[in-house]
Amino acid sequence: MPRKILHLDLDAFFCSVEEQFNPSLLGKAFAVGGRPEERGVVASCSYAARRFGVRSAMPMSRALRLCPELIIISSRHGVYSQFSRQVMRHLEDLTPHVEQVSIDEAFLDVTDVDKDPFEIALQLQTAIHKRPGLPCSIGAATNKLLAKIANDVGKASRSRAAAQPEPPRAITVVPPGQEGSFLAPLPVEALSGIGPKTAERLLQMHLRTIGDLATFPPAELERLFGKAGMEISERARGIDDRPVVSSREVKSISQETTFAKDISEQSDLRLTLRELSEGVGKRLRHADMAGTTVRIKIRWPDFTTLTRQITLEQPVDLDNDIYAVAYDLFQNTWKPGQPVRLLGVGVSGLTSPVRQLNLWEQTGDKDRRLQVAIDDLRKRFGEEAIHRGRQKGD
Repeated sequence: MPRKILHLDLDAFFCSVEEQFNPSLLGKAFAVGGRPEERGVVASCSYAARRFGVRSAMPMSRALRLCPELIIISSRHGVYSQFSRQVMRHLEDLTPHVEQVSIDEAFLDVTDVDKDPFEIALQLQTAIHKRPGLPCSIGAATNKLLAKIANDVGKASRSRAAAQPEPPRAITVVPPGQEGSFLAPLPVEALSGIGPKTAERLLQMHLRTIGDLATFPPAELERLFGKAGMEISERARGIDDRPVVSSREVKSISQETTFAKDISEQSDLRLTLRELSEGVGKRLRHADMAGTTVRIKIRWPDFTTLTRQITLEQPVDLDNDIYAVAYDLFQNTWKPGQPVRLLGVGVSGLTSPVRQLNLWEQTGDKDRRLQVAIDDLRKRFGEEAIHRGRQKGD
């Protein structure tokens, strides 16, 4: 029996949530994100704004040049997460086979649901529109690759056809046996993994559509593109055996900040590293994890970005331990007075924390008990309840 896979994507998610709180935004060109004077970027934009060429991940300053009347709304990620959880509960009520890809996107395996894929999609779309009141689009097919492409195609088609700038609310189904005919006329860029450079090479080979790729000899694609060539050939023929994975393994935990103005003062950079380390440490302990690899990320004013990392013998999850390693990496990379645009700290190689079992108290035990006490105070009285004092040199 063919699989029934759905791909659900919330339409302009952040903007749709903001419209719930402020209905006067409906139909207007607005964007959610950072301020232009602080190097903010567009996190999400309304469909009215998209008609001016505004897009997600675009610098907000450029978005304003394209649409001078653009309304800018500050992000409220805690609120968006609450709405996302409500949506995911609808999916999990339908099937346990849900793979959440991001805050506003998920795959579902509904093979065991005794309904037509279109009926299932319409049921979900209606339920999510009723509560929490958000528009969404859904693609359905026999595998994840096709379901995602179907959704992308459906959303683009509905948006082009709409007389007014509004969410597409598309439902697009690729019936079993029609995978090839659905994919054939689409441009090669519609396949995941084909970026502008690869598309340009394919165009030079007169391979413009997915149908062209599907009939091109797989061995020749492998010769030209290596292992990726065989994967491209399989995707062009609609082959994708990936299962819907209900839970994703977290591979790393990181946190970074982009400064409103370039920072060159050592004390400010050290303080930022400490705050980032504390943020990463908190998330590690909340997940009951520790990591053996600590890395930093630095971006200079010309957008050159460096990462440096070191792997430790024992996993770490305490703020001070993460900060000590991160600052050592930073000192070996940064030159005094050098301006910094972005700074980040991350921990990977995740595993369960190591607990001391010695009869005699170790220094690490004292640090951990102190960290637990700090975490407890912050949990009870808020994040600003207690701060570590600056050490010499901070």
